[in-house]
Amino acid sequence: MVEPLYTIQQQCSLCETPYHSSKVRPKFKKAMSRDSDFCHYYEDERYNPEYYVVQVCPTCGYAHTENFEAKWNEAAKKQFFDKIAANWTFRDYGGERTWEDAMSAYKIALVCAQITQQSDRVIAGLLHHIAWLYRYRKQHEQEKRFLQFALDAYIRVYEIEGVSVNNAKLMYLLGELQRRLKNYNEAIRWFSRVVNDQKIMDAAMIAACREQWAVVREDMERDKLQAEA
Repeated sequence: MVEPLYTIQQQCSLCETPYHSSKVRPKFKKAMSRDSDFCHYYEDERYNPEYYVVQVCPTCGYAHTENFEAKWNEAAKKQFFDKIAANWTFRDYGGERTWEDAMSAYKIALVCAQITQQSDRVIAGLLHHIAWLYRYRKQHEQEKRFLQFALDAYIRVYEIEGVSVNNAKLMYLLGELQRRLKNYNEAIRWFSRVVNDQKIMDAAMIAACREQWAVVREDMERDKLQAEA
């Protein structure tokens, strides 16, 4: 019988210690369902691929994803030591992970991303994944808190690259997170930009924006009725 997890070898870019990390085999990555902001749900949460995105060095605590760039200078090393390594005790994230393990790994990676000045796109992805983890546990206030952090970071990404790149998926996400945070007028603004911009040729994202534009109108009507009740 094929095990759902397989092991990959890593070498820490900071302390250079070799260690192993786990990934979910492709045949076990089939999601049962997906939310409109790309959060996937799996039958067995132990093998949710989102749990294994972050690799964590068990020796020094440096955590990263495949999207990180190694950006170590003396100032970053000192900050990492003060914030993480000085309080770190050996912890092996290499095997099967629980929800708690995944959350811990993401939050350590977020601090490491800030220390090493990773791109806003990388930081936005970490924040969005943390929001999804809270959604899995129906911790709605924490989910909304991290959705707002993710939205702020995605907006910075758009301000840097969106003008020159027709990034329909990013614009869709900006609209969808605004909708989930009940900023309905802002959601409509982003969805309409994708639908009406003749330069955007991404048919799937245009269709998704049309669908979510209709959902926003339903949300607004529902909230209005609830307020009047």
